[in-house]
Amino acid sequence: MADAAEFRAQFPVLKTKAYLNAGTEGPLPRQAGEAVRERIALELDAGRCGADYGATIRQLAGELRRGYARVLGADPADVALTGSTTDGINTILSGLDLQPGDEIITSDEEHPGLLAPLGNLKRRGVTVRVVPFATIAEAVSAQTRLVACSHISWVGGQVVDAAALAATGVPVLLDAAQGIGAVPVDVQALGCAFYAGSGQKWLCGPEGSGALYVRRDQLDQLTVAWPGYGSVADAKQALQSPPAPDAARLDHGFPPGMRSAWALASLGVLEGAGWEWVHARAAELAASLAERLAGRGLTVSPRGRSTLVSWEVPDAEAEVTRLAEAGFVVRSIPTHGLVRASVGAWSSEDEVARLAAATAA
Repeated sequence: MADAAEFRAQFPVLKTKAYLNAGTEGPLPRQAGEAVRERIALELDAGRCGADYGATIRQLAGELRRGYARVLGADPADVALTGSTTDGINTILSGLDLQPGDEIITSDEEHPGLLAPLGNLKRRGVTVRVVPFATIAEAVSAQTRLVACSHISWVGGQVVDAAALAATGVPVLLDAAQGIGAVPVDVQALGCAFYAGSGQKWLCGPEGSGALYVRRDQLDQLTVAWPGYGSVADAKQALQSPPAPDAARLDHGFPPGMRSAWALASLGVLEGAGWEWVHARAAELAASLAERLAGRGLTVSPRGRSTLVSWEVPDAEAEVTRLAEAGFVVRSIPTHGLVRASVGAWSSEDEVARLAAATAA
């Protein structure tokens, strides 16, 4: 079990703010800042050229792929390096051979990062059905080619019934923006075909980082939507070469050294504390906040064992501004009239109590 105070001390922003917005951007650990500075200094002094540079970049990317795979409970060969959750979603939706008349089921609590790509397919004649988050599996029909929804709802922290979805036999694409790093993840147990996550949220990595899991039996069902140097088995014969043999064929572009160094350093901080402790502490603190808010008479959105807590207010934007002035970093969900707090293992019991006391009853 990690020491909560020592773990918290690794995030400098917490000295001045009650940072409760990792569902948008995670706090930056000091070690990650140091890793980025070291990487910049190396590239300044040694240049970005030569065989050693290329080998180092590939080595860092390989380490990051293995790091993401550990978080996902996956084989590294089944993980692609992307730039965001939406990058992963677009990789799948663009790669599947979806035709007019095919049906995709999604939910009424999805983020624009999933809805916008689905909207693009809808304009091409694919049927997109929106159903209640809690009953997605019940909506699957003989026409359904794919279920695309969140693992954890960004609205209020509900957890999808992954077992029910897997039991339908239809491939499932899970938006993992509020899942990866926030809650325990085992893609094998979830039974999903695809799991697309962000690196900058609960994994405290940089913007432009993310991971995409593709189940082995689904890989060859996908066209490589963004082909390039790394997507082929033999770059020297790129015009004739078949795709690379594993999920690396779906990587997005050349892996920046600074991105890899930052992401690896942040993963190291979280792994050093122990994922079991990180997940349990965040979930317990979030449950405490939800209970305190309900005790004050506020309407808390339906949630599961997750790290998100949302509550109803008459003017969400105004409440976010008011709480910011009091030192709390939270956000609004404007489409639902909610204020949302993202509670991490780096949060404290004191912050949770003070936030609940500071909310407008």
